[in-house]
Amino acid sequence: MNVFRQIIAPILIVVVFLLALVATSARIFLPEGLSAPVSIEAPTNASPS
Repeated sequence: MNVFRQIIAPILIVVVFLLALVATSARIFLPEGLSAPVSIEAPTNASPS
């Protein structure tokens, strides 16, 4: 249990933090259309593709 508290738990916390940091920073590299918030309403004059 001591090994978990001193080694595994801190590494796990750092890995989760880094994963969250990468996920939130990834929007910088997305195209401009994908980084904008999504509209709730559908466009009224949208043509089917």
